[in-house]
Amino acid sequence: PRSDNADQYRSEDLPPLQSAFDDSPGLGGRITKPSNDLKLRCTEFDEGGNVVLVNGEFRKHELIAKYSLLPRDLRKIDSSVLPHILVRPSAILLNLLHIRCLIKYNRVLVFDVYGSTDSYAQSLFMYDLEGKLRQKQTSTTAGGALPYEFRALEAVLISVTTGLESEFEGVRDPVMRVLRELEEDIDRDKLRHLLVYSKKLSTFEQRARLVRDAIDNLLEEDDDLQDMYLTEKAQGVVREEDNHEEVELLLESYHKVADEIVQISSNLVTSIKNTEEIIRAILDANRNALMLLDLKFSILTLGTTVGMFIAALYGMNLENFIEETSFGFAGISGLCTVLAIASTIWGLKRLRKVQKVRMWGDGGSMIQPRSDRHRLPGRAAHKELESSGSESRGLGEAVTGIKGREAIKQWRIEQAARAKQLKIARMEAAGQPVVRG
Repeated sequence: PRSDNADQYRSEDLPPLQSAFDDSPGLGGRITKPSNDLKLRCTEFDEGGNVVLVNGEFRKHELIAKYSLLPRDLRKIDSSVLPHILVRPSAILLNLLHIRCLIKYNRVLVFDVYGSTDSYAQSLFMYDLEGKLRQKQTSTTAGGALPYEFRALEAVLISVTTGLESEFEGVRDPVMRVLRELEEDIDRDKLRHLLVYSKKLSTFEQRARLVRDAIDNLLEEDDDLQDMYLTEKAQGVVREEDNHEEVELLLESYHKVADEIVQISSNLVTSIKNTEEIIRAILDANRNALMLLDLKFSILTLGTTVGMFIAALYGMNLENFIEETSFGFAGISGLCTVLAIASTIWGLKRLRKVQKVRMWGDGGSMIQPRSDRHRLPGRAAHKELESSGSESRGLGEAVTGIKGREAIKQWRIEQAARAKQLKIARMEAAGQPVVRG
């Protein structure tokens, strides 16, 4: 039976199945473009946060020569969809979800994302980046203003984590609603919605995990953290290798946000899997109940057939002289009824015996008692311990019995060694030759 609110699930309400595998619009999904294009389009910000170039085109070899990059660096931000944070001697390259940019100590280049499906997230990032670059934010750790490159990096991380949170909110609410309604009624349309949302949630969880891992890998590299101080390097300031608290605290704060999103999404994925297992178990139980009902009808049919077999014999119209007696009809009818009832009862008992499934066997014990022919002779205590195994006991008592048998065996070995030593001592005291084996 379907619930009253099952009508709200219609085929047109379902999100398209391909959206479960594509990037979400909330994160600016894009299609991977072949990296054979010799030019890249980008927007450039100067040191004051002003936009000096919009949709400007740069040749790849010019970017490589100007910013001391490698060809593989541009491939990672041009054609790769995996998150990357690359630190180079004079620049920081980021490829995080819908943002691809290059950060210098006085310039920021934001590359256009090919095939982007969300211009709103990028426009919001541009606006936030411009505000971050123009204002002087005070660092709580160093007591001064954050460097230019760190303000740009913070704007990127804010946009990425905000996009993750907004997309997760859009996925979590419908998933929780479907899970709550599945607790009341298992409906085909609800299961179809759960399938689509579970695929979408799994894709999101994997993407959020990659972002978290990219930040985590950067935090583990002290050399890269030191090289991220581009302003000091341009001014000729030499920083110690382990002196990178500012950027480390900045990355750790957003790493915690990404990790929290990953943990919550992982818990939700686990809830979906548990719900699917419970639904599968319920469907299996219903299927078994239908099979059991079918078997019962088959047994009743068998019992009726056995009773009708005798009536079929008398239906051949052969002389048997029973029809001349006064009790023939009643006797044959009673015999057929008794045989039908007996066959039905026998079949139901066999079915009930097959239905009983026990984890520890028929005796309730995981370790079955040994037969008498397998028992070894021993002391009375050992025989008593062996005989106790034939009684019904649980797993704990069985383990205790095994430990007891091992203790008795060890005691026998020690007693035999002690008796042998005592015998050797007596022979030596009597002056008899002793043969040591």
